[in-house]
Amino acid sequence: MSERGVIRVLLIDNHPLVLDGLKAVLETFDHIDVVGTAGLADAGLAIGRQTRPQVVLIDINMPKLSGIDAIELFKKEVPEARVVMLSMHDSREYISSSVMHGASGYILKDVSTDEIVTAIETVAAGGNYFSSGVFDVLMERGTQDQSNPLTPRERDILSLIVAGQSNRIIAEALGITPATAETHRKNLKKKLGITTTAGLVRYALDHGIAAKSGGSDLPTSG
Repeated sequence: MSERGVIRVLLIDNHPLVLDGLKAVLETFDHIDVVGTAGLADAGLAIGRQTRPQVVLIDINMPKLSGIDAIELFKKEVPEARVVMLSMHDSREYISSSVMHGASGYILKDVSTDEIVTAIETVAAGGNYFSSGVFDVLMERGTQDQSNPLTPRERDILSLIVAGQSNRIIAEALGITPATAETHRKNLKKKLGITTTAGLVRYALDHGIAAKSGGSDLPTSG
């Protein structure tokens, strides 16, 4: 389907019951088109090349090729697709590794259908999404971290960057100009010695600075 507003989704999970159940639920939403399913990451990648999904939901633990390793392959071969990890593990190591490899989201398998749909919508719109349980794990370390050198405004900027917001949306949210938002973004990288946005996201996760629910309380970028 190519209708405007319809989100093309590819599902990859080596557990047939999970895969079939998720597909059946998502197909009840008119604005979501499940373009394919696969039980292995490499098979999912082949389907992705043909169907060009906007969002890929993939299990993190897969035989042969793991979900984390598949992220980079999707970014290379289906660059328009944004990958969301679907996992039963709320391990900080799994979450952090997923983000560093380029995942746009991480949701736990026990979340509600509504939250899965919200994650798909947020990521398809260009944002990042971490489910409530994942956010709680990220915040555990952040509340104990006393070494964070950022000012409150810099933390606000970084939390919006984690949510995948553009300079324009950051400017609207904080009452500044887009040029000032861009300056803040550059200064953050310089201050932290980080050269990429993925690096900023990793830093935010390690210090408990994350936009809860993918920044869904912010204006959208579209």
